[in-house]
Amino acid sequence: MIITIKNLHHHFWCFLILFTVFSICTTAIDLITPTQFLAGDEILVSIGEEFELGFFSPGESKNWYIGIWYKNIEEKTVVWVANRDSPVRNSSGVLKIGEDGNLVLSDENGKSVWSTNHSRAENTVAELLETGNFILRQENDPDPKNYLWQSFDYPTDTLLPGMKFGWDSKTGLNRFLTSWKTADDPGTGDFSFKLNISGFPECFLTKKQSIIYRSGPWNGLRFSGVPEMKASPIFTFDFVMDQNEVYYGFELHNKSVFSRLVVKNSDSSALRRFTWIPTSKIWNQFWYAPRDQCDDYRECGAYGICDTNASPVCKCMKGFVPRNSQAWNLRDGSDGCIRTSKLDCSSDGFLTLKNMKLPQSSSAFVDTRMSLDQCQDSCRKNCLCQAYSDANITDGGSGCVLWTTDLLDMRQYAAAEGGQDLHVRVAASDLEGAGVGAGAGSSGNDSNKTQKIIMVAGITVGIGVVLAGFCIFFIWKRKKSRTELGNRTEFRGSRERSQDFLMNAPSILSKRDHSGESTVDEVDLPLYDFSTIVMATDKFSDANKLGQGGFGCVYKGILVEGQEIAVKRLSKNSGQGIEEFKNEMKLIARLQHRNLVRLLGCCIDMEEKMLVYEYMENKSLDSILFKKEKSSLLDWKRRFNIICGIARGLLYLHQDSRFRIIHRDLKASNILLDKEMNPKISDFGMARIFGGDQTEANTKRVVGTYGYMSPEYAMDGLFSMKSDVFSFGVLVVEIVTGKKNRGFYHTNNQLNLLAHAWRLWREGRGMELMDSTAGESYSPSEVLRCIQVGLLCVQEQAEDRPNMDTVVLMLSSDTASMSQPKNPGFCMGRRPVDTESSSSKQDESCTVNQVTVTILDGR
Repeated sequence: MIITIKNLHHHFWCFLILFTVFSICTTAIDLITPTQFLAGDEILVSIGEEFELGFFSPGESKNWYIGIWYKNIEEKTVVWVANRDSPVRNSSGVLKIGEDGNLVLSDENGKSVWSTNHSRAENTVAELLETGNFILRQENDPDPKNYLWQSFDYPTDTLLPGMKFGWDSKTGLNRFLTSWKTADDPGTGDFSFKLNISGFPECFLTKKQSIIYRSGPWNGLRFSGVPEMKASPIFTFDFVMDQNEVYYGFELHNKSVFSRLVVKNSDSSALRRFTWIPTSKIWNQFWYAPRDQCDDYRECGAYGICDTNASPVCKCMKGFVPRNSQAWNLRDGSDGCIRTSKLDCSSDGFLTLKNMKLPQSSSAFVDTRMSLDQCQDSCRKNCLCQAYSDANITDGGSGCVLWTTDLLDMRQYAAAEGGQDLHVRVAASDLEGAGVGAGAGSSGNDSNKTQKIIMVAGITVGIGVVLAGFCIFFIWKRKKSRTELGNRTEFRGSRERSQDFLMNAPSILSKRDHSGESTVDEVDLPLYDFSTIVMATDKFSDANKLGQGGFGCVYKGILVEGQEIAVKRLSKNSGQGIEEFKNEMKLIARLQHRNLVRLLGCCIDMEEKMLVYEYMENKSLDSILFKKEKSSLLDWKRRFNIICGIARGLLYLHQDSRFRIIHRDLKASNILLDKEMNPKISDFGMARIFGGDQTEANTKRVVGTYGYMSPEYAMDGLFSMKSDVFSFGVLVVEIVTGKKNRGFYHTNNQLNLLAHAWRLWREGRGMELMDSTAGESYSPSEVLRCIQVGLLCVQEQAEDRPNMDTVVLMLSSDTASMSQPKNPGFCMGRRPVDTESSSSKQDESCTVNQVTVTILDGR
C-alpha cells in the first residue's frame, strides 16, 4: 500500500510538470525578457490583441522567419519580417534577449542570424505594441522617446498607421518600403518605394533602381501626382518637413478599420493600399499606382505633358515642338519636346498651366517664406529658371518652388481631379495665344486685350530699364577701369561676354554658310557670375577638388538652391586649354542625350574661364574599374550596362545629333558615372564637327591619349568616326578585363592587352579575359559577345571596323551575326600570324610619328 501511494504521488507530480510545460508551450506571452524567450509555436501578442509576432513559414517555403501579422484576421497577413534575408532553416529558432541587451535570433545550432544591433544596454525587454510596432526598451521605461530600437524604423513591404515613412536627420535613418521577392520568399525584392528629400521632397517607386513612378512633391494637401489623396472620413495624411526630419504617414479615424500601404512584387501597379472588409472578409484594393499610362515615369519626356483625357496622351506646350517627330507621330513621346524660340532673359514671360502634376523636383529650389509674386520675380531674374509654382496650395497658396533644370514627368489632370498651377518660362513671342499645343488641354492663360497691353508695357519698361542699366554700367566702368572688380552679387544672364570671348580668338568649331565663308555659331548658354561659383565651391577649397589636368582643376560645388555641380576651372598659369574650352563651350551645350554629360553653364567673369557641369556621384570609370579595392562594385550587369550606354552615346554623336561629332579622346577617365552607375561621355574639348557628307579629316596636331588612339590617327593624323570606334573597342576590352590597355604586357611575349585578348580569342579561351572581380552572376555568351564586339572595333584597318549603329545592334541582340575579328591595331611585340604555315613572322611594333601628342589626365 505504501509503494502504491508513493507511485501515485510520483505520477501526480510528473503529470503536473508535463501539464505546466505544455501550457507554457501553447500560451501566448506579452514580453520577451532576459529569462523569457520566444521559440517554436510560442506567440508574442499585443496587449489589446490586435497583432501577433512569431515564427512563420510563407506558402510553400521550407524556411522560417520572425514576423508580425494581424491576430483577428483569418487570412494571415504579414506586415513585418525581421530576418527577411536571413531565414532559419527549420522551426527550431529562438528569439531572445542577448547578453548585451539586444534582441537576437539564433538558429538550431545557436548561431545568430539576426539582431537589433543596438548599443549595449542592460535590463531590456521586447514588447509588441497595439500599433504593430515591435520595440526594445528599458524594463521600467515605457516612454516612446527612449525606445532603444523599434521595428517601425525598419519597415519591410508595409506601411501601417502611425509609421513614419522618410528620413530622420538626427539618426540618419531612412525608412522605406521594399517588396518581397515572391509570395513564398519575403527577402528583399526588386521594387522599392522611397522618399527623396533632395530639392522639393517627393516619393519614387523603383524597380531595380530604375524609377517607374513618381508621386510628385507634397503641396500642403497631398502629393502633387496623387489627386486621390482628398479629405476622407477614413484617413488623415501627414507630411512633416523640418530640420530634424522629413516624413510622410497616415492615421485612421476609426481604430476598428484596418488599412495598409504595400509594395508588391508586380510589374503592374506595384504600390497598393488595402482596407479590410469584415463582412466579406477580404482585403479590398483601395488605391494603386501606377494607375494609367501617364503615371509611367517620363512617359512624355522633358517638357512634354501627359494627359489621359487626350489622344494621343503626350502633348507639347505652346512654344514647344516634339524633339523626335517621327517617334512622336508613332505615339512614343519619351524624347519629349524642345523650344521653338530662344529665351531672352530680359523679356521672357510665363505660361500658366492649370491642374498640373508638378515636374520632377529633386533639383528644385524651395523657399517657404516667399509669396508667389516674389517667386515669379526671383525666377525672372534667374536666367536658368525654367518654371515656378506655389510650395503650398492651402489658404490661397504660399511659398516658392523654382526649377532650373529640364521639366520632367509632367501631367495634366481634369479640373475636378486636382493638380495645381505651374508657371513655365517661355519666350515673349510665344505668349500670344498661349496654351498647350495640339489639344493637350487648357493652359489657364486667357489672351485677352488687357493681358496683351500689360505684357507689351512690361516688356517696354523692361527694355528701358535694361538700356538705362547698360548706360550706367559703362559710365561706372570707365571711372573704375583701373580698380579691381571685386565680388559681385548678381550677373543677369547677358550673353555678349561669351560671344566676345568666342569671336575674339580663332575658332576650331565652325561651319560654312551659303557663300562658303566660315561663320561662328551663336552660343546660347547660361552664365554664372564668379561670386556664385566661389560660394558654391567654398572658395575652390582642396576638400572640393575632384581632379586636375593640363587645363586646370575640377571642383565639386553646391549652388544656393542645393543643386550639386562640377566646375572645370581653366588654369590662369597654363597656356593649354583655351581652344578646348571654347570648343566644349560651343559644342556640348547643343548636345542632349542621357549618355552624355550635361553642361549647365559657364563663367567667364573676373578673367576666369570655367565650365559648369552636372555632378556625377561616382566620378570617372577609371577611378573604379582599375582600382582593386573598388572594381567589385562593377559587377557584370553594371559593366554590360556601361558598355551599352557608351555605345548609345557614341551613336548619338556620330549619327543622331544635329551635327556629326568625332570625340577624339574617348577613354575610361572621360566616362563619368552617376549615382546609379549609368555612363555619361564627357570632355568634348578635343571634339570636331563633320559636315553632313564628310567621313574623315586630317590634322597636323594629333591630340588624345596613347592606348586609345587608332593607328591611322596616331601615325598619320587621320581621324574619322572609325577612330572613335577604335577607342570604344579599347574601352570594351578594358571593361571586360578590368585592366588598362596602356601598361599591360603579357609576361612571356610582351603582347599588349588588345593583342593578348585577340590571341586568347583565336585560341577559344576568351572567357579567361573576364575580370574575376565582376562576380559570378553573368552570361558567358554575353561576355563573349562583348569581347568579340571589342575586337571588331579595334581592327587595324579602319574600313574593317563596324559603325556604331552596327555595334549597338550587335550588343543588343544575341542573334545578330558577327564576323570574326582580324588583327587589332597597335600590337606590341611579335604579331600573331594568320596561319601556321605563314612565313611572315617579323616583329612589328606600332609607334607614333613625330607629331604632337597630348596625354590628358582624367577629369
